[in-house]
Amino acid sequence: MKTYNFGIVGLGVMGRNLLLNMADHGFAVAGLDMDQEKAGSLQNEAQKDHQIFATVDPESFVKSLESPRAIMLLVPAGSAVDGAIGTLLPLLDEGDIIIDGGNTYFSDTDRRYQELSSKGIHFFGMGISGGESGARRGPSMMPGGDKVAYERLRPIFEAIAAKVDDAPCVEFLGNGSAGNYVKMVHNGIEYGIMQLIAETYDIMKNVYHLEHEVIQESFEQWNREELNSFLIEITGAILKRKEENTFLVDLISDWAKSKGTGKWTSQNAMDLQVPVPVIDAAVNMRDMSKYKLERIQASKLLTWQNTSKVDPVDLEHLKAGLYFAIISTYAQGLAQLRIASDTYGYGLNLETVCKIWRGGCIIRATLLEDFRKAFALQPDLANILLDREIAAKLNASQAGIRSIIRDAIQNGTPVSAWMNALSYFDSYRAENLPTNLIQAQRDFFGAHTYERTDKEGVFHTRWES
Repeated sequence: MKTYNFGIVGLGVMGRNLLLNMADHGFAVAGLDMDQEKAGSLQNEAQKDHQIFATVDPESFVKSLESPRAIMLLVPAGSAVDGAIGTLLPLLDEGDIIIDGGNTYFSDTDRRYQELSSKGIHFFGMGISGGESGARRGPSMMPGGDKVAYERLRPIFEAIAAKVDDAPCVEFLGNGSAGNYVKMVHNGIEYGIMQLIAETYDIMKNVYHLEHEVIQESFEQWNREELNSFLIEITGAILKRKEENTFLVDLISDWAKSKGTGKWTSQNAMDLQVPVPVIDAAVNMRDMSKYKLERIQASKLLTWQNTSKVDPVDLEHLKAGLYFAIISTYAQGLAQLRIASDTYGYGLNLETVCKIWRGGCIIRATLLEDFRKAFALQPDLANILLDREIAAKLNASQAGIRSIIRDAIQNGTPVSAWMNALSYFDSYRAENLPTNLIQAQRDFFGAHTYERTDKEGVFHTRWES
């Protein structure tokens, strides 16, 4: 007898915690993993009132689910997803539903949607953010693709999602691979903000030489103010942690790892010709971190003697600069979503995106409510920087970022994300850019032609005559 409402393939941290979350809300759930230890672990974690079944046998798993079956895949992106689908497909019936809940590249979702639709299987991609704790207590979820299939599962997802003002942080986003695409850009913004925070810590420590306790307390204080967000909150907690009278952060290697989603955001932004310089800088700095041995060599060979005196930092200026940079980063990611929606036919509503990012996810922040309101008033807003209230916040805080960058440069401290946040602002507000000279250069060496400001048409000049 098929008695279970929902199944998950892949019982790692996310899969196991999502199933337990569903069981907490009264749903009967089943899990499949080829690792007997993971399957057994889920069964052991289940409480007495939970209805949970875990197995290593695909056939038993599929047979346990009520029809039409609903199965979420939480396995590594790429061939593992195709392998899981290939295992399940012979056991499924027309009308069954498969959800890819992993960090899948969006074009793979489009391909799988087409392939499975032709076989009568509903398929959609759904980005999930919140990490281990979010999965267990309430994530932000970003579904897109097959709306009919989503509606069948909406009560489950709304029950387990994070809530903000009683509104669940999950909502159908749009067509095709919209869900996976939005999660990809979410992760790109996450990369950018993490790099900004890391640079802020570096500035406080190595430019202004603040005591560790002052740095830690500043992040805690900022999280109670306009910078309130998950990433600022956990930074305060991280900086407090000690091991044997040494702050743990000082013992952690600076070789940063990544799973590639930030790179995907940056690469696709270039394909769409959307500038996302803070995200680009964040990806580049993770790459730079891997060159540890070369950096050790270079630190002895490539030197800079700072002869100017840096004045004591105004912490309000520092907070204002970080606030400015974070707004700039969100603006870049949201602009990418708007262009991608037009290009790929997603039909995204950016108010909805900001709404479901307000809780549960890694980039949740008080600022997102300001963005949601802006898009509610102006659904066709090309860039969040063009909203009058957001523009006023940036204008009021830009003195902070300019003064902090000046001091960091003079000190020889790398702040590429901070600089790119400001550069984006300055170039976006520039009525005229010096790219007219680039057009002339292209025409000089390649006869690529150019347009003029004083007359219509396309022109070419014989520059050497």
